[in-house]
Amino acid sequence: MKTAIYPGTFDPITNGHLDIIERAVQLFDQIVVSIAKNSEKGQSLFSEEERTYLIRESLLELPSVEVDSFEGLMVDHAVKHSALAAIRGLRALSDFEFEFKMALMNRSLNKEVSTVFLMPHAKYTHISSSMVREVASLGGDVREYVPTHVNQALREKYK
Repeated sequence: MKTAIYPGTFDPITNGHLDIIERAVQLFDQIVVSIAKNSEKGQSLFSEEERTYLIRESLLELPSVEVDSFEGLMVDHAVKHSALAAIRGLRALSDFEFEFKMALMNRSLNKEVSTVFLMPHAKYTHISSSMVREVASLGGDVREYVPTHVNQALREKYK
């Protein structure tokens, strides 16, 4: 069985993330969406439990996808799952430099875990979790960028 992990903060999961997962499902037998606990991105809007729930609800129709979380090195987490690859999304050229450096570092840490870059559909290339949070915090409509239940959760957070 070919397994890949898709690490990220997913705060919250967006339609862009889901597009990447749907593409990855066509390449691998199993995908593990892995919530990073030790993010340098600061305080999360949603708790780990809330993010796990939001992601699982988004993936009900994809039985080959599971959700977990991890601390520490992504490559160690990949080995724990016997994953042969880490999935990374590239929205724009600006993502590439950071992701390329990260892929090289991960390869130097464990050459058995490859990084697979996937691009979302063009309609999602401008979407990021941080942008969705900012727009939602200012009362903007983010229904086009996140699943319905995530939109509702954002509205609850920003009441």
